[in-house]
Amino acid sequence: MLAKMPAPAPYGPRTAWLVLALVSIANFGNFYVYDSIGPVADLLQRQRGFSDTQIGLLNAVYSLPNVVLLLVGGVLVDRLGIGRMMVWTAAICFAGAILTALGTGFPGMAAGRLLFGVGAETFNVATLAAIVRFAPIRWPAFAIGASLALGRAGAFSVDMSPTWIPDAYAGWQPPLLIAAALAGLSLVMSLAYAAVERRSGAQAPAAHRDPAFAWSELYRFGPAYWYLVALCALWYAVVFAFRSTFSIKYFQHAHGLDLAAAGAINAWVFLAALFATPLLGWLCDRLRRYAPFLVLGALLLPVAIAALALAERSLWPGTVLIGISFSLVPAVLWPLSARIVPAARYGTAVGLMSVALNAGIAGANLVAGQLNDAYGASAANPAGYEPMMLFFFVTGAAAFAFSLLLWRTAASKGDSPL
Repeated sequence: MLAKMPAPAPYGPRTAWLVLALVSIANFGNFYVYDSIGPVADLLQRQRGFSDTQIGLLNAVYSLPNVVLLLVGGVLVDRLGIGRMMVWTAAICFAGAILTALGTGFPGMAAGRLLFGVGAETFNVATLAAIVRFAPIRWPAFAIGASLALGRAGAFSVDMSPTWIPDAYAGWQPPLLIAAALAGLSLVMSLAYAAVERRSGAQAPAAHRDPAFAWSELYRFGPAYWYLVALCALWYAVVFAFRSTFSIKYFQHAHGLDLAAAGAINAWVFLAALFATPLLGWLCDRLRRYAPFLVLGALLLPVAIAALALAERSLWPGTVLIGISFSLVPAVLWPLSARIVPAARYGTAVGLMSVALNAGIAGANLVAGQLNDAYGASAANPAGYEPMMLFFFVTGAAAFAFSLLLWRTAASKGDSPL
């Protein structure tokens, strides 16, 4: 059965809009830092001699600790409070971004990305919980979509940074120092949110907090939730391993684009999402239907990968389809998760989804990097990228299959509105 959405909280619209702004700016910094590896991937290979396996590992190692830690992080968000966890995790992210930028050799950079990953995904769980707590009850998909869209401006900015500040890309380090500065901005916004939370009385007194989490509760989430977990892991694995790690390098080597052009075409994925995600979230809220939009968004991802792999001239059809998929799926997936799990366990449920998500991203980064190295993918051998693209296509198709299972399960039980 569907869980009821949390009852509307007595927070005024000014507080809700302020929270949305603070969380979105915090997300801007977090998204920028995560995607900062992609634009410097070719520089790391040329200037530091990194292999594709090592470049993939820089993003994979971000996800690896979260395979274990994120469920604990979700429970801590439920137990210790959103504001406190936002501040703590943003501080960890800031330290990790600095270490990445200053890291001497591959081990130093990998340690920085590992530390950033320890904080970043629990930070994402906390920001989602903040939006759910303060958002108007009738428009959860719009509120989450707007927050994600504004946060993704960070990912768009990092892809456009070779065009906007080309001098910074004379070397690999200045772009990563800029990313560390934006991680500092994310920490400042988190401190501001914690102050608003305290002032609004949104922190639950210890006596009224929910009872301790029991592992047996996971079995009561129901099949719809587990299909959503599988979809989340597979879909995000393709989007982030391809788009955030290898796409710019792939566009450069397989399609002959220079760094600025490759970054710009990659940025259009997020530029489309900036506007489409809140709009599509509003449409889902308006129609009160979620699963059909989720199926459509999941279908577009393998179609987009195939379009990019087979493109002989323009890459725009494939990137536009990824942009639509990247707008639809998150706009529906995260609000839907709040409808199919108990409200008191939202942080735990999202934490578990994020565990699967990070396992998928880590695995996809490692597999893609190893495939590229094994088949000699390079500007001189663009055909070497074909196994990687086939891997992404198959994984995206599996995500689409789980979206169909989710829709079928909801329809067969008469659960509405899905």
